[in-house]
Amino acid sequence: MTNQTLREAREYEEMMEAHIAPEDRPAFHLSPRVGWMNDPNGFSYYQGEYHLFYQYHPYDSFWGPMHWGHAVSRDLLHWEYLPAALAPDMPYDKGGCFSGSAVTLSDGSHLLLYTGVRKEPQADGSFRDVQMQCIAIGDGREYEKIPENPVLTEKDLPEGGSRYDFRDPKVWLGEDGIYYCVVGNCAEDYDGQILLYSSADGIHWKYESILAKNNGRFGRMWECPDFFALDGKRVILTSPTDMLPEGFEYHNGGGTLCLIGDFDKSTKTFSEEHNQAVDYGIDFYAPQTTLTPDGRRVMIGWMQNWDTCNMRSQPKSWFGQMSLPRELSVRNGRLYQSPIREFDELRCNRVEYRNVPVNGLVRLEGVEGRQIDMELQIRPADKAKMFQKFAVRFAQDKIHHTAISFRPMESILKVDRKFSGSRRAIIHQRRSLVNHEEGELKLRVILDRLSVEVFVNDGEQVMTVTIDTPQDAKEISFFADGDVMIDVVKYDIDNSGR
Repeated sequence: MTNQTLREAREYEEMMEAHIAPEDRPAFHLSPRVGWMNDPNGFSYYQGEYHLFYQYHPYDSFWGPMHWGHAVSRDLLHWEYLPAALAPDMPYDKGGCFSGSAVTLSDGSHLLLYTGVRKEPQADGSFRDVQMQCIAIGDGREYEKIPENPVLTEKDLPEGGSRYDFRDPKVWLGEDGIYYCVVGNCAEDYDGQILLYSSADGIHWKYESILAKNNGRFGRMWECPDFFALDGKRVILTSPTDMLPEGFEYHNGGGTLCLIGDFDKSTKTFSEEHNQAVDYGIDFYAPQTTLTPDGRRVMIGWMQNWDTCNMRSQPKSWFGQMSLPRELSVRNGRLYQSPIREFDELRCNRVEYRNVPVNGLVRLEGVEGRQIDMELQIRPADKAKMFQKFAVRFAQDKIHHTAISFRPMESILKVDRKFSGSRRAIIHQRRSLVNHEEGELKLRVILDRLSVEVFVNDGEQVMTVTIDTPQDAKEISFFADGDVMIDVVKYDIDNSGR
């Protein structure tokens, strides 16, 4: 039975969606039905469809009381909006239905495990959010919160664990038939840790261990944890708050972290062998993964960042979008990402150039557009005379452009959107150290109406950036300081099947 709060949200989103023209949205990235979107939630494959829920405030394009929006897809590229799945309407989640995940139960029903928030008055007259884990069960369309809620509370925390920072459960069914989940938490010193819980039925949970601890290394609170096996390793993904930079590997503020290592079944703890950023650009946070029916591990993230998301020149009736779904692999101890292979089916109108000399500014006929997939191979014309800089500019007209530049002497790749149309002093540049063989570098640039995702060296690194550039800025140009040879293969993207 749908209660009034959820019913009102559904009526509002259905009414307001009609006022958003398709051309005002991304062409092939999921955006909210209306209002505000942040973290992906409940990313799962259920009864022949991929389900993606998301943190959602339908009534405003700024963060507010958190609902769960809902969309489904058969190919992870063409999405259909469904009515909002959850609304903050119970005493244990009146402060918001925060992030969570989904799993199929043994009876075939779809379980949503999420963080409920209630406001607790403090002695000084302020309020703090007490966070606990809650469940709703449904059929892929309608969900009912269970009487047992909340199912994990402060009594299920290890000693020193904060009940104010206890959120974002990620659930899965283990090979042993037991359900497990990891939850983000803070210790007494506000240092991040990931907690592991188990359940025989998905409803009644027990604490197992502190799976991993930050130990003061990567930011503070570890949000939106994920934990899975991949290519013979165990992988933790999490999004730390308040990070400090470490060279070019991590940046200030909210970031993304990947830990690769092993899992000790006897102690139920993770041992780390390698750490890296998940994304090296400006706009990527809170990724969540699922398994496809054919066994691929696919990740999707919120294509935005907390430090600049409220600094907008012209607020719209919607805000926020998801990244392209990315296939994950571990190669040579490192996380690799590539656009899901289904995306290739959207490519059309191939334009190809080989061995193009670039010194100064070059434009190529047929290489333009705002919904494109472009593969670049860059190399020095003469390895004995290394070039100083190579750059590609896109979403370009006489006023605007966004650029990716490569300086081989420093092994630095930079994305720069300061000319993209922003009228605020937000984060405009990010740099990353990249691997290259004597100035040879591979880039895959996927450009949508409001974003760019740059895959470096077949997915060894990714840099994601949102832009707010007029859609008629479609030019693409290449620039080199020195002598460079490039190969270019450019496709238009046709997502009209949506």
